[in-house]
Amino acid sequence: MKKRRLRKRVFLILILALLALLFVRSEWMSRWLYPLHYRAEIAASADSYKLDAHLVAAIIRVETNFKPEAVSKKGAIGIMQLMPDTANWAIQKGGFTDITAEKVSQEPSAGIEVGSWYLNELSAQFKGNMYKVIAAYNAGPGTVNRWLADGTWDGEPGTVEQVPYGETRHYIQRVIYYYNKYKKLYPDMLDE
Repeated sequence: MKKRRLRKRVFLILILALLALLFVRSEWMSRWLYPLHYRAEIAASADSYKLDAHLVAAIIRVETNFKPEAVSKKGAIGIMQLMPDTANWAIQKGGFTDITAEKVSQEPSAGIEVGSWYLNELSAQFKGNMYKVIAAYNAGPGTVNRWLADGTWDGEPGTVEQVPYGETRHYIQRVIYYYNKYKKLYPDMLDE
C-alpha cells in the first residue's frame, strides 16, 4: 500500500514538474510576463530616429512599466519619464510644434516620440554606445561625460559595476535585462 502511494506521489510530482516546465517555457507565458504595449508607437518612433525599438521598449518598461500616467518622486513625466526641463528642451530642439510637456505627461504617443528623439540625441552624443546612452538617460549626459573624462567609468559593458551611482548602475542592468528579453520575445518588432 505504501509503495502504491509513493508511486502515485512520484508520478504526480513528475506530471506537475512537466506541466510547470511547459508553462514556464512557453512563448505565451513569457509574453504575458514581459508584455510590450504601444508597439506601433515604439516602432514608428524608433524607425524615425534610427533607434533600436527594443531599447526604447526596455527603457519604457524600466521607467514606468508602460503606465503613461506615472510621475516620479523627482517629477519626471510621461511614459518615458523625462524631467520637465528636458522634455521642454527636446520639444524646442526637436521642432515639435504640436507637442507640449503636458502632452508628454498624458499621451503615450507624445511621450514616446519626444523620449525617442532625446534617446537619438544621446546616441549621437555618445556615438551609439548603448551603455553610455542608457547611463546618460538616467544620470544625465553631463554626469556621464564627467565619469568618462575623469576615468571613473569607461562606458564599456564589462565595467558597469564601476558606475559610481548605484541607481544608475542598477538602471543600466535592468534596461539591458529587458532589452535582451524583448529582443528574444519580439524579434521582428518593427514588422508587427
